[in-house]
Amino acid sequence: MSTILVKNADAIVTCDDKDRVLKNSSLLIEGNVIRSVGEDCAADTVIDARGCNVYPGLINTHHHLYQTFTRNLPHVQNMELFPWLTALYGIWKGLDAEAVYYSALTGLGELLKYGCTTCLDHHYVFPRTGSENFLARQFAAADALGIRLHATRGSMSRGQSDGGLPPDDLVQTVDAILADSQRLVEAFHDPRPFAMHQVALAPCSPFSVTTDLLKQSALLARALGVRLHTHLCETRDEERFCVETLGKRPLAYMEECGWLGSDVWFAHGIYFNDEELNLLAQTGTGVAHCPVSNMKLSSGVCRIPDMLSLGVPAGLAVDGSASNDCSNLMAELRAGYLVHRLTYGAKAPSGYGMLKLATRGSARLLGRDDIGILAPGKAADLFLLDVSSLDTVGANSDPGSLLGTVGYARPAKLVMVNGKIVVRDGELLTIDERRTAEQANAKVRQLLEKGGVR
Repeated sequence: MSTILVKNADAIVTCDDKDRVLKNSSLLIEGNVIRSVGEDCAADTVIDARGCNVYPGLINTHHHLYQTFTRNLPHVQNMELFPWLTALYGIWKGLDAEAVYYSALTGLGELLKYGCTTCLDHHYVFPRTGSENFLARQFAAADALGIRLHATRGSMSRGQSDGGLPPDDLVQTVDAILADSQRLVEAFHDPRPFAMHQVALAPCSPFSVTTDLLKQSALLARALGVRLHTHLCETRDEERFCVETLGKRPLAYMEECGWLGSDVWFAHGIYFNDEELNLLAQTGTGVAHCPVSNMKLSSGVCRIPDMLSLGVPAGLAVDGSASNDCSNLMAELRAGYLVHRLTYGAKAPSGYGMLKLATRGSARLLGRDDIGILAPGKAADLFLLDVSSLDTVGANSDPGSLLGTVGYARPAKLVMVNGKIVVRDGELLTIDERRTAEQANAKVRQLLEKGGVR
């Protein structure tokens, strides 16, 4: 099996159990696995990492890749979540398999360039015709790029005529959703260590799905051995909907539906109260933190410092490109650091704490212990940042905190996933970026025209 030595790195930030940062050090990879950290030895290929920091690959725990095609639309920029969703559903219902493929190439490609090596995508828009291959096309895009993908079979079963938010032509029956969910898990989910493909079940949100779907999805996911994911406690509007329509606060409702446990994580989680945070900690139920989206949609600030102090599992996420307008988890890390410094002061996570959130914390949400860490026996997922240039002068005293406290505005010098180099000098190696951008922009124009946006 071939070996690669990443040699003479200025710093290797391991994110291991001892939080080691190794200076002027090396890392040995055999095949797709890290064999040693801190040792210099012979290898088939040597990568000179002098002038670079090495980090574990970042892990994105909540995204909507299809939304890459509806970024920066002027008419939705000042809206909050409910009106924002209502305005965009009219465009999203025009999705087809090729739009899903090229939006995935675009979003995943951007994530890769900025050090993200694993992405969870929450796809929940399934037009009643032509959507059978949406997840297959997402996995094809991920394979073309070389990134790990956790895709979800999202769903919506409560349309406007039943008091929900989405238009009726975007909802499906519970039976159809469950049958397709099982089909996709059986087709794509790989539970083995170092898996490149996994699947989770992810009904969209309390205001777009029925109680029956939530309960049945929980039973099916546990029977199939996959995880559960949804949006929860994102806005006050959602809270009011649950209290007025369902008679309970959002978390109490999800508990009734069987949605607590170490196999469950919620996106956003802004409006949990103290009692609910303790329940999350006791049950091991996790939260995907989406700081930029929460700010963009004026949703609020997630109580990450309180969650971390209680032991609530938490990871970092970009969220949909239309509520973030980029797919850059490195930038998300700094945004999270800053919003918590502003809100919580000394209680806020450090820059290194935010890095741990985006690596070890995110891996835990996805139920994985083989990624998010640079240690022997773990997956060879990592990225190198050039820290020898003008924009990092004076910023290298604390490599572990760099991405939070200072930030890094350029693509990575090198990104490796599963032992394969997929980005070099900021460029994707496995696709023609310029040609892909042309094809993707053509699909954007087609989707917007179909949705009545000129």
